[in-house]
Amino acid sequence: MKDNYSKEAIILMGHGSRVPGAGEGMEKVAQRLKEKRPWAMIETCYMSELGPHFPEILEKCVREGADKVIVMPYFLHLGIHLLKDVPDMMRTEAKKYPGLTLILGRHLGFDESLVDLVGKRLEESKELIDIRG
Repeated sequence: MKDNYSKEAIILMGHGSRVPGAGEGMEKVAQRLKEKRPWAMIETCYMSELGPHFPEILEKCVREGADKVIVMPYFLHLGIHLLKDVPDMMRTEAKKYPGLTLILGRHLGFDESLVDLVGKRLEESKELIDIRG
């Protein structure tokens, strides 16, 4: 018997890049979330031209039985994408799925744990060579 969580999907949405492997960090986070939340569908998508794009990933989630989707913007800063582009895109797609609950989650923004992460990266950077080589 399925539990109530079995119909929840989470989509991590990143900006994307044409640089190969640029989304690797977000994809690793998604994989770890799958391990910690085995009841949920966890997917990734990108806003860049390379994709996969939100409409196709949302459709996949619905096809696989999701009736609630949380889109988690994998963005540090609040900008035009989060204020306008993503909500507009989500509203357009939501029209296709009237029975679906579609939620725009909070972006990463500030969290105290980022202070520790930045401190860790600073320590790791001390031994790097000058940019001029």
